[in-house]
Amino acid sequence: MTLLDGPPHVITAGAGLLADALRERAAAVTGVSWRPPLAGTADALARVLADPRRQAANDLAVRRLVSARPELAGVRRASEVLRTAERTFLHAGPPITWERASGPMRGALIGAMLFEGYADDEREAAARLAAGEVRLEPCHQHAAVGPMAGVVSPSMWLFEVRDTEHGGTAYCSLNEGLGKVLRYGAYGPEVLDRLRWMDGVLGPALSAAIGLTGPLDLRSLIAQALQMGDELHNRNRAATSLLLRELAPAISDAAPGHASEVLRFIAGNDHFFLNAGMAAAKVSTDAARDVPGSTLVVAMARNGTDFGVQVSGLGGRWFTGPAGVPDGLYLGAYGPGDANPDIGDSTITETSGLGGFAMAAAPAIVRFVGGEVADAVAATRSMYEITLAEHPAYQIPGLGFRGTPTGIDVTLVARTGLLPVVNTGIAGRIAGTGQVGAGLVSPPAEAFTAALRALSDAVADPFEV
Repeated sequence: MTLLDGPPHVITAGAGLLADALRERAAAVTGVSWRPPLAGTADALARVLADPRRQAANDLAVRRLVSARPELAGVRRASEVLRTAERTFLHAGPPITWERASGPMRGALIGAMLFEGYADDEREAAARLAAGEVRLEPCHQHAAVGPMAGVVSPSMWLFEVRDTEHGGTAYCSLNEGLGKVLRYGAYGPEVLDRLRWMDGVLGPALSAAIGLTGPLDLRSLIAQALQMGDELHNRNRAATSLLLRELAPAISDAAPGHASEVLRFIAGNDHFFLNAGMAAAKVSTDAARDVPGSTLVVAMARNGTDFGVQVSGLGGRWFTGPAGVPDGLYLGAYGPGDANPDIGDSTITETSGLGGFAMAAAPAIVRFVGGEVADAVAATRSMYEITLAEHPAYQIPGLGFRGTPTGIDVTLVARTGLLPVVNTGIAGRIAGTGQVGAGLVSPPAEAFTAALRALSDAVADPFEV
């Protein structure tokens, strides 16, 4: 039986005022969730939807994304594995110059200068960066990702993650912990001392340990962590515990003189797994790149000034809009006035179907980013409207083990007006401050509309010879 077979029935869309008024008069009413497409997208959207390549291209791209099998293959120095020019720093987000860099980005770059010995103090570091003595390039340009400021300098150790299904490799720096850390733009003595310890102790210990264990299956570990209450962006407690369980015996064997301090550091840092998970997400989304005609988003990233996206069918082009300030919970006396606009490559988790897209798996996340448990569930449910698939391995117990919404489609974003849900840490806007909070943020719509227009321009005209 359908609505047409029964008594008179009213279907309403949009604002609920009409539906409420009709219900007061005992009318049979069904409300339909409807949002207008993003403004100014009608022509481009029609052209892209008519592209005969689109369906098969998206099927291929999303199939490659969800079939990726990331494994933690090693921990290696950046200088050994990244093909960069001399004196090059990588950073989060789309390309940025020193002149346009935000406070936390500048702070992290200054800290990297001091860590590498390229400058003796803050003033000299800033002057050398302003003079262009160090080249700045996006992490994504080198198969890498970096949380928050995302700065990677040659001496830093990186997680190396390989996709055994498609053959790709991705990298991410090691996690320093929370608070005053380089990735949040802090560069004081305690930050540099920690980086030097990571350089001399943590990196070599982890490298030797993974040499003993062999590659670790991150896809399986992420799947387990989701069922233990993580969403793998701002909650990584279960994933960190699982990784520690895998590595602890090998760390004890490989680095007996430093095992206790290494194990204490990892155990005391619930976000330690985040960086390995980011590399796993990066290698998975990279598997879906460069499929002509595909409208699948393969990267979302922020540099503290701009929010950018990349699309499978458009190569390495960035489409950007202004990064927004997150809405969330603040530490101590900090408040919205202390917050920098959104920053970091960690939105690669959402791009791969984790993070904000998996919040229904992590009800406790609301205590970190704000809101209610129902909000987290609603956020995940809404993301099924703008994605092409449900991940076969990454499942949410609270939704009947439904796969996480995976594979953001630019055309679905434009048609629904829904923007990806992102949960994130909040960096202080003044260089050297560090972390000031955590919350939720919406990407700028113009990044997606710009990508849609480029996709429209790339559609071959059927009347052209």
